[in-house]
Amino acid sequence: MAACLQPGVSMAAVALAHGINANLLRRWVRDGETKSDVTGQENGSGGTAAQPGPTFVPVTLPPPATPTPEIRIELRRGPMTITVTWPSSAASECGAWIRELLR
Repeated sequence: MAACLQPGVSMAAVALAHGINANLLRRWVRDGETKSDVTGQENGSGGTAAQPGPTFVPVTLPPPATPTPEIRIELRRGPMTITVTWPSSAASECGAWIRELLR
C-alpha cells in the first residue's frame, strides 16, 4: 500500500485497486488530515497538546446460535431438481408432506 501513497497517484485509482468507494477513501484521508492538524497543535508551553484517544467500549455479544439439524430431500424429475430442507424438530410434518406428495 505504501506505493499507493506516492505523489501523482489518484485517490480513485487507489480506491479501485483496493475495492473501496473513492468517496469513502477521500473522507478517510480528510478525517485523518483533520485529526493530525488538531493533535499537532502546540499548547502554550511550546509542546504539543495531548488529545485524548477514542474510548474503548466493551460490547457483549450473544453466543453463536448452534445450527439445528435439518432434513434434506432432493427430488428429481427429468432435468428438474428440487431440494427441500426441513427442520428435524418437525420431522412428523415432513413425513406428512412426503406422503401427500407421493400420492
